Amino acid sequence: MEGLSVFLIMFPMEPYLLLHYQLRRYNYMNKPLILVVEDDSSVKNLITTTLKTHDYRYLVAGNGETAILEASSHNPDIVLLDLGLPDIDGVEVIRRIRSWSTMPIIVISARSEDTDKIDALDAGADDYLTKPFSVEELLARLRVVQRRLAMIKNGSPAEASVFVNGALRIDYAAGCAYLDEEELHLTPIEYKLLCLLSRNVGKVLTHTFITQNIWGSNWENDVASLRVFMATLRKKIEKGPDSPQYIQTHIGVGYRMIKTE
Repeated sequence: MEGLSVFLIMFPMEPYLLLHYQLRRYNYMNKPLILVVEDDSSVKNLITTTLKTHDYRYLVAGNGETAILEASSHNPDIVLLDLGLPDIDGVEVIRRIRSWSTMPIIVISARSEDTDKIDALDAGADDYLTKPFSVEELLARLRVVQRRLAMIKNGSPAEASVFVNGALRIDYAAGCAYLDEEELHLTPIEYKLLCLLSRNVGKVLTHTFITQNIWGSNWENDVASLRVFMATLRKKIEKGPDSPQYIQTHIGVGYRMIKTE
């Protein structure tokens, strides 16, 4: 009405509510940004609902070309990638992203053949999750990648020279490895294998990747030798063959060093 002034009174937010809001926002903004590449709406909804429930930030792409564009534009911390995309194959998406970035890529696919897993991992994927999968397993795989990202982000040059995983300790500078503070007597090949696995902790390394890095080739004899050396290495660091604590076998694919708490 004319002649009357309207005043809007703003009451300040209670200090504890403001603090709670700021902490929640801080925690949210410090969560990894995840790019979800999936064309199946039901799987996409399951993944995004899970991420939202656990306060993850995420982007969505429904095909390979969009995924590459989103990855280059937003530089996500982690990519969750389906292989059966409508335009280009997911393995090609991995190769193209790997041509310019080392961002972690977790494949989530219905393809369960060993050859499919090997193709994706050799192209540069960090992990492979087969559909159908549980929400708990997806979250566990994300936590593994997050720990590795945190190690890379927070590691100093001094810390980088020593690797610690539970009771296992590797002094890269001294060329020695210890279990429960007792020096392990390893052959040169065993030590190289242990270092390769530790520098890629949480990541599945294919037979091809390992043999190329250890012997510089990928003959059938190299894979057979790898199995022998891996068996002798395990005897020296594992408490029992039925309950591996450090080295996990992915049958027909390769090996992974498990990050212990």
